[in-house]
Parts: sequence; C-alpha cells; structure tokens
Amino acid sequence: MPEPRLERTLAIIKPDAMSRGLAGDILSRIHRAGFSIVAIKSLRLTPFQAEGFYAVHRGKGFFGELTSFMSSGKIIVMVLEAEGAIARWRDTMGVTDPAKASPGSIRRDLGTSIQNNCTHGSDAADTAAFEISYFFASHELL
Repeated sequence: MPEPRLERTLAIIKPDAMSRGLAGDILSRIHRAGFSIVAIKSLRLTPFQAEGFYAVHRGKGFFGELTSFMSSGKIIVMVLEAEGAIARWRDTMGVTDPAKASPGSIRRDLGTSIQNNCTHGSDAADTAAFEISYFFASHELL
C-alpha cells in the first residue's frame, strides 16, 4: 500500500456557518484533525465570483441557488495541508447531506440541510489546484 503523501486542499466555511457563529468550532475541528492551515482569509464573494468558482456546475438546476447562497454573506477560505488532505478533509466534513453524514462529522453535527452544510472541500487533486488558485496567489502559499 503506498504511503499517503502531503497534499493541499481548499476548505470553505460557508455563509450559513458564519452567520451562526460556528467558525471557531470548525477551525478547532480542523486543528484537532491534524491539518495545518497554510493560508486563510475572510471575504464575501460577489455573485460573479461565486459563478466563476462554481462554473463547473453552470447549467445545473441548483447553480443559481448555490451561487446566490455563497454570495449571501461572509465566508472563510483556507488552504489545508496534511497527508492525504483531500480525502481526510472530506471525511472530516462528512457527506453533502447532513442527515446522511457520519456521526462526529462537521456536516452531521452542525449542518441543517444539503445547502446549509457549513463547509466546502475540494473533491480531487485537479479541483483542489483550481480552487486554491481561485482564492490565493502563489506568494500567499509559502
């Protein structure tokens, strides 16, 4: 079995979690799960920026609702680093639907719906590369 390698992934604390004051809890869970936070910033996406970030979903029925939601309030974007970070962050978050997420996962414990599930994470290495570069310049990742 190959050894896990150090990798980076993008994580977002979404507007629903920010408005409910859950950022501290989520950041604490990130630290307890053994991730290093390489870069972090708080911002509010414009609708145009949200559409660009989620361009892969353009044309799908939920695109407008998703981009409207993601531009509805402050978010925190982070680059997390750990061995096998992409899979580990997705496991830490839990599946998209909080009702189906594993006990102890962020989405199970804190999410309220498929849309209001508190967090986002990259799903693959190529997605992570795009998503990280969408929010962070290379000099911010040193």
